[in-house]
Amino acid sequence: MADAVFVGMPKRLVAVSIDGRDVEVTEGSTILEACRRMSIDTPTLCQLDTLAPVNVCRVCVVELEGSRVLVPACSRKVEAGMKIRTDSERVRQSRKLVLELLASSVDMSLCAPQVQAWMTRYGATPSRFGPGAATVAQPVKVDNELYVRDYSRCILCYKCVEACGVEAQNTFAIGVAGRGFDAHISTEFDTPLPDSACVYCGNCIGVCPTGALMFKSEHDMRAAGTWDESRQAVTETVCPYCGVGCMLELHVQDNSIVKVTSPLDNSVTAGHLCVKGRFGFQFVQKRRRG
Repeated sequence: MADAVFVGMPKRLVAVSIDGRDVEVTEGSTILEACRRMSIDTPTLCQLDTLAPVNVCRVCVVELEGSRVLVPACSRKVEAGMKIRTDSERVRQSRKLVLELLASSVDMSLCAPQVQAWMTRYGATPSRFGPGAATVAQPVKVDNELYVRDYSRCILCYKCVEACGVEAQNTFAIGVAGRGFDAHISTEFDTPLPDSACVYCGNCIGVCPTGALMFKSEHDMRAAGTWDESRQAVTETVCPYCGVGCMLELHVQDNSIVKVTSPLDNSVTAGHLCVKGRFGFQFVQKRRRG
């Protein structure tokens, strides 16, 4: 007789109110998950479903009855009887200011279109802080043939640090160094990247929301004015390098692969790849014809 498998007790449902609408969600869910279940578009920059929440961007905050301060929806767990407001004047003002401060300090022009839509929705005008408000202007770091680092676009969302650490790669090649306005992403002891612990898996690129980390192929094409996502097609395939079976998304423009990603919801990769899976596509373009 086979051994019994204990699957645990089913989670109970808890009732909460969001924007005046009652909903039951699974115990242990976050407010963000509850909002998404109700199709409420809640802005996030540092949050990713495959990474632990770090609560640093503060753009997802909501108003919780009984709480003195706004709470981050990405990490606050739901509790029975909660009354949550996601679009109050206080919430809108907070989100507007956060987006303005970020966009006045770094170049957010390569953020996803959704981020630009959020800035429009909340009336964010970063220019009101003046043309000299930028604090992190610096040259692009190009020190390898796989990816580039443009920290003038970095909003310190910690996603790259998390992906390099316990959440995915366990390499710990990068972290946040300095404090306050001096805080920045850095290798251990500020070692040059080629001499650091980096294994060039590129998982940091896969989670970066602003283009601070980018495929060198994309960077070069953007510099040449040839990058055009409207002409790109995405094809899913399985990585040929080993037997793990990682799912790849090949981004193809003009019959050439320009970058490789992996679906966040894939059960094998959860969006993460190794150096071969993410960067080993060049051989496809360089095959000899007999």
